[in-house]
Amino acid sequence: MKAFTYERVHSLAEAAIAAARHPGAKFLAGGTNLLDLMKLQIETPVHLIDIGKAGMNTIVTTANGGLRIGALVSNTNLAADLRIRNDYGVLSRALLAGASGQLRNKATTAGNLLQRTRCPYFYDTNQQCNKRIPGSGCAAIGGFSKQLAVIGSSEQCIATHPGDMPVAMRVLDAIIETINPKGKTRSIPIAEFYHLPGQTPHIETVLQQHEIITSVLLPPPAGGKHIYYKVRDRASFAFALVSVAAILFKDGTGRIAVGGVAAKPWRIEAAEETLNQGAAAFSAQLMSGAQPTPENEFKLKLIEQTLSAVLNEQKD
Repeated sequence: MKAFTYERVHSLAEAAIAAARHPGAKFLAGGTNLLDLMKLQIETPVHLIDIGKAGMNTIVTTANGGLRIGALVSNTNLAADLRIRNDYGVLSRALLAGASGQLRNKATTAGNLLQRTRCPYFYDTNQQCNKRIPGSGCAAIGGFSKQLAVIGSSEQCIATHPGDMPVAMRVLDAIIETINPKGKTRSIPIAEFYHLPGQTPHIETVLQQHEIITSVLLPPPAGGKHIYYKVRDRASFAFALVSVAAILFKDGTGRIAVGGVAAKPWRIEAAEETLNQGAAAFSAQLMSGAQPTPENEFKLKLIEQTLSAVLNEQKD
């Protein structure tokens, strides 16, 4: 691990001042992803600003009946909150499908949104990776790609986003609230938060330097039946080959987002108009334009089969 300096702040104002003093700084919350990347020298911040005591750790009801989730609410506390369990069940289920209990105790809402890919070539510093070193090449293309993207990728990168929680947030139409060091706030729909790789796979979100996620806003409950299915190589502490977050309504309509297939949670709202035609028709629309590798082409059939299982629950 490279040497770095460290400070703990107790408010967003202190964090902004610290960030202005240290242009190469990184914010530290739970650290479940950042510290691993630092150990491998994939991330090499010169300064860490610990925001773990800066508040942002509550869940409050909004005036319109939604919820505002603080950026530092742990995954454990978020999944266990009765309001989440009762009205946003897909989110609770997605959180409980991720990582281990110990990691969920430390992992934060904002950190989960910002976790970086688990592509093996990103983690191996002996391999070429445009996400790690822009312009160096992508060893995953032509390499081992079973876990990697089948849609939304580019000639520069075929990595996937690893999260479970963001897939559920996408189907809930969550809004990410931020503040920058100058005090300017933004509200970013999660549909607009993540970048596909294109020619710049190292730019993963729309966040600007030292812009901090302060909270996530959930709209009023949508009702319906909430489902989260995760297909993985082993039953615990494994990232999704394919995951499906769904809210299904009695009239045959619904919302569906898919994980494990792209650099962001994958949802095509227009495709949801074909839900009443069955899993095959919906999957074909959802994955139109997919470009799998020979090693991960199986994901397209796996998506269809998982969607079929999800839609069958609509009939129960």
